[in-house]
Amino acid sequence: MIMAQRFPDSPSSDGDNDVFLPDGSPQPVSEFLHELPSYQSLLRRKTSYYGTIERRRSTRQLKASLSVDPSSLEAASEGMMMIPLREHALTMQEKRKLRDMQKLCSQYITVWSQWKQSSWKSCRKLKDDISQLLVSHLTLWRGNIRNIEGKFGTGIGSYFSFLRFLVILNFVMFLLMFCFTTLPVAISKQGVFNSSNINPTEVDSECTHYSPGGYGLLYFYSNIIDLLSGTGFLELTYLFYGYYTIETVTFYVFNYSLPLAYVLVTISCLLLSIVWIVKRAVDGFKQSLVHDEDKFQSYCNKIFAGWDFCITDQYSATLKHSSLQHELKTDLAEERIRQRKQKRTRGDTCRIYFLRLLLNVIVIGVLAGSFYAIYRATVYSLENSNTVSGSNADPINLLLEYLPSIVITIANFITPLIFEAIVRYEDYSPAFEIRFTLIRCVFVRLASIGVLLISLWTRITSCQSRTCNLCGYNYKLYPCWESRVGQEMYKLMIFDFLIIVSLTIFVEFPRKLMVTYCSSKPVKWWGQQEFEIPQNVLEIVYGQTICWIGIFYSPLLPAIATVKYFIIFYIKKISLMENCRPSTRPFRASSSNFFFQVILLIGLVLACIPVGFGIAYIPASKACGLFMNFTTSWEIIPNVVKTFPIGLQKFIYVIASESFAVPFFLLSCLVMFYFIALAGAHKKVVQQLQEQLAMEGRDKLFLIRRLTEVHHIKV
Repeated sequence: MIMAQRFPDSPSSDGDNDVFLPDGSPQPVSEFLHELPSYQSLLRRKTSYYGTIERRRSTRQLKASLSVDPSSLEAASEGMMMIPLREHALTMQEKRKLRDMQKLCSQYITVWSQWKQSSWKSCRKLKDDISQLLVSHLTLWRGNIRNIEGKFGTGIGSYFSFLRFLVILNFVMFLLMFCFTTLPVAISKQGVFNSSNINPTEVDSECTHYSPGGYGLLYFYSNIIDLLSGTGFLELTYLFYGYYTIETVTFYVFNYSLPLAYVLVTISCLLLSIVWIVKRAVDGFKQSLVHDEDKFQSYCNKIFAGWDFCITDQYSATLKHSSLQHELKTDLAEERIRQRKQKRTRGDTCRIYFLRLLLNVIVIGVLAGSFYAIYRATVYSLENSNTVSGSNADPINLLLEYLPSIVITIANFITPLIFEAIVRYEDYSPAFEIRFTLIRCVFVRLASIGVLLISLWTRITSCQSRTCNLCGYNYKLYPCWESRVGQEMYKLMIFDFLIIVSLTIFVEFPRKLMVTYCSSKPVKWWGQQEFEIPQNVLEIVYGQTICWIGIFYSPLLPAIATVKYFIIFYIKKISLMENCRPSTRPFRASSSNFFFQVILLIGLVLACIPVGFGIAYIPASKACGLFMNFTTSWEIIPNVVKTFPIGLQKFIYVIASESFAVPFFLLSCLVMFYFIALAGAHKKVVQQLQEQLAMEGRDKLFLIRRLTEVHHIKV
């Protein structure tokens, strides 16, 4: 880059925009450099800095210091030597000079400064080594995911990274629920600490009748049915809400309130999920933004700077080569779509939009049919199934119990196939096809859970006779309705896992054998199974949404989700390696990572709605659980706040009031507008720097032409 002094007719009054002569060089006699394209462009546009002045000044000072005697830099050398060379915006030649100067400066600094610098470098190296060791050895499935990325591209690798994130997230939620709710109850039941059970007070005796059954002489298959449906013996375990009936646990002089901990830990798990997902979404958005900013820059980065020179073995080099090849295929496929769009006529555009309108009408019809089928199946199951395990437990009753799950699974299996067939005729780019199909399928899956919960809660809160209004809910059909909701989420979780395993074993594997060993034309036309990213992402987002909804009603559901996703990782990996082939529509991981997190965040937000509704509005069961003496589960929070000092109570009430919420919202809007303006300013600076780089290329071409002309004249 050519750094230069400003000429007298420069558009600025200081030297911050000097881009034509090296610092310290004399002013030229001729006006030859005024003919450079960059200088002419600078005269035509208004200059804008936005914070680049300080960066240019600091770079100039550092470059100027390279020619100064090291003995005069004793005061400034300490901060300069603390910064690694790779963090300086200098050329390689200038970095070599800086390194030599740092060695010379070490002769003129004090012993204390030398010791401080060496200690800082040693600590930094130790930190880098430890972090690299932890990343390489403690990161879950790191080698497996790198192997998948090398063979099938970073897009499919991003799916397995997404699955790894959900395993870790569910394990953390399980630890929170286990340590703060399940473990204190288990310890107190063993008599290690003193505890007090919850005794219903001021509650009608009819509301407290609860006998789940599942004990005594049973058929041999009853335990299996109970294990699959969550009823019988499994209903009275730590898995479901109804088993937690201890009010306080006394640890020496400290009284631990289980109802308060139960609500707060549930809210903490949901908040932790939101923060974690938003953080990952922001990181993915940065990568997507950088990639989508300049397509030509993406090609250059992959071709000239995409190789990892730390690779030492042939196997890793082959994986990296395959990964870059898949990325370039994705870029070229999207570029072909973009060029085809530019060649469309107005008639082609009208025809495409009309076709999209018709196809979306079909999509709406499919959605309406799916929701109606789920609603009818749920109502029929609730009206006809026998929820009492034991002697009346039989396979027919199990089928009725699982009828909503079966219909939801069938709808979730058929609708993505229809949507994938429809989206191919809508003429979108491969990346947008995946996103649009995901949005449609996510709506189907999450709305199906919503239809199930609405149907269930309608039965819980409505009564055919006025006598059941005594407890505020239908206590005759659902004496412990929280456990019943937890059982529904448990059945959905188990059935979803069984479907994934069954499809892999009984569909994908036989299809691979038929394609490999059968030479008939229909089988060859059918072809090998493709690893469809939208369908696989939907499966785990759907399962995770079920886990979030059921975490309040089944505290150990995150543990089941952790084991489920851990097994699914290896099932999907084996299926990908042995049964499937890469998708014919390649896509990149930079945009997919961000979109996966957005879809998961949508599922989390929708999951918070039924959880919050169940905690705050539906009356708590009077026959089981931790909130038998409260109107709702949320009532424990105001009761605890009333025990605080008066000053703290007033502070909490002010924080929760509208008088605080409105100014806080306005302040948040101002801060948001400030960061939006700052982002716009940074974007404009980046555009100016890109224009400057382009102008420097033109300057070089101009100088080459002039030098060529001078050479021909001399010859």
